Amino acid sequence: MGIKTYNPYTPSRRHMTGSDHAEITKQTPEKSLCVSLKKHSGRNNQGKITVRHQGGGVRRQYRIIDFRRTKDGIPATVIGIEYDPNRTANIALICYADGQKAYIIAPEGLQVGQKVMNGPEAEVRVGNCLPLSEIPVGTQVHNIELYPGKGGQMVRSAGNSAQLMAKEGKYATLRLPSGEMRMVPLVCRATVGVVGNGDHNLINYGKAGRKRHMGIRPTVRGSVMNPNDHPHGGGEGKTGIGRPGPSTPWGKPALGLKTRKSKKASDKLIVRRRDGRAIK
Repeated sequence: MGIKTYNPYTPSRRHMTGSDHAEITKQTPEKSLCVSLKKHSGRNNQGKITVRHQGGGVRRQYRIIDFRRTKDGIPATVIGIEYDPNRTANIALICYADGQKAYIIAPEGLQVGQKVMNGPEAEVRVGNCLPLSEIPVGTQVHNIELYPGKGGQMVRSAGNSAQLMAKEGKYATLRLPSGEMRMVPLVCRATVGVVGNGDHNLINYGKAGRKRHMGIRPTVRGSVMNPNDHPHGGGEGKTGIGRPGPSTPWGKPALGLKTRKSKKASDKLIVRRRDGRAIK
């Protein structure tokens, strides 16, 4: 992937950048693997906004991704690499030897015509999905299951990968992109390789309208609101928030407050947190 720039024929174009989509080989999605995506704009079934800053956005279809990769022992050929508007990573359309098609997350280096395979018998090669027990220590993996058979839940966004650090007993220890060290059952599956489209985080959107196309509405600072709209609001001119610490619009502590439950069941599987501290 490369980053393309634009001629500055408007002020917003001056700093705007985008992906050149050099690895994209297929332009139209597979109709049988697409479903319509209904807009909710951050509202619940009562019509109340429960997630702020959502709304608008261009119409798009959801591509059904095979995160489970449970079709074992049957080789599949990569038909094409596609853009997916629903995620930062690109996706690959594969066709199994029995004719079934599926979408998978496209790892870096996956080429059209390449064979991929699932299951314990598969080779340790980019794009193949195996149980962690069959993957050598030190290998970079993505699309990692937390529970056997549930499908990949971790490390799925562009440019990310986790490293298999150790295998002991029933668990494998992984170093996640955040720096957290976590144990995952050895029977859980992961896909070999690094998620592609690694330059995604270098894109400069350039103008507010481009974020609106993505369905993201503006975020306004609380300190420029009125007191009846936000605890930080009010005052003459540019003033401080007037509180011991920052708050949410509903008066709850924000920015740094730990919200994780102190006795969460998965604490025993976390060897080291992302801030470098061990779980007590």
